[in-house]
Amino acid sequence: MDEADLDYARKHLAASRDAFAKAAEDAGFMASLGKIAAAMTAALKAGGKILLCGNGGSAADAQHIAGELLSRYEFDRAPMAAVALTTDTSVLTAIGNDYGYEQLFERQVQGLGRKGDVLVALSTSGRSPNILRALDAAKKNGLVTIGFTGAKGGDMAARCDFVLNAPSDKTPVIQQIHITAAHVICGLIERSIGGKR
Repeated sequence: MDEADLDYARKHLAASRDAFAKAAEDAGFMASLGKIAAAMTAALKAGGKILLCGNGGSAADAQHIAGELLSRYEFDRAPMAAVALTTDTSVLTAIGNDYGYEQLFERQVQGLGRKGDVLVALSTSGRSPNILRALDAAKKNGLVTIGFTGAKGGDMAARCDFVLNAPSDKTPVIQQIHITAAHVICGLIERSIGGKR
């Protein structure tokens, strides 16, 4: 790497470090972690499930989180019901073709979601139409709604019971905060349900 590339790399790492430090020192952010973990734990203990959705990198995060819950995070325990709404290509292409991309997750929430379940919706901008429609459908059907977004939050806050705002406006940094926060939440859930401390 030349000096310009090294400077770019240093700036990205410094921005990431600063955002993580800001999140760790923010009482509101830390409280949101606890509230989100508690809501998801309550739903799982009551026999409900966690539905997750997002676009692009947030779709990958939705799948990652579902994997941590359904398989394992830090230790062996019973599987937890979690479904990423981003993975079934036949469903995604059918809905996209027949109804449009904006209804991609909405229809899945309508078909799969039940009162008491949780929808975790990830959108770095908080403005993705298909995410907002999924949240609206979840609210209408009695699901607990959780949003992961950036510092500004877009239009998600009004649609969510709980919101986690990553303290950044840079998409890659927001996504790094989201997956790390999700790991913390998975750990808190596992500690509560799995019984290990």
